Amino acid sequence: MRSVFLLVVLIGGLALATGFLALGAFPPVPHPAQIEKVLSNDRFIPHGG
Repeated sequence: MRSVFLLVVLIGGLALATGFLALGAFPPVPHPAQIEKVLSNDRFIPHGG
């Protein structure tokens, strides 16, 4: 029973290591996103002149 558990843990560890290596070799492409910046309204109000 113990050898089956160790075998499952070993296979899981190998799958996890393979996944990390694949992500390191082929990282996902970041999606560019537009940034909307809200300006405060006081920049457009004239201050007396």
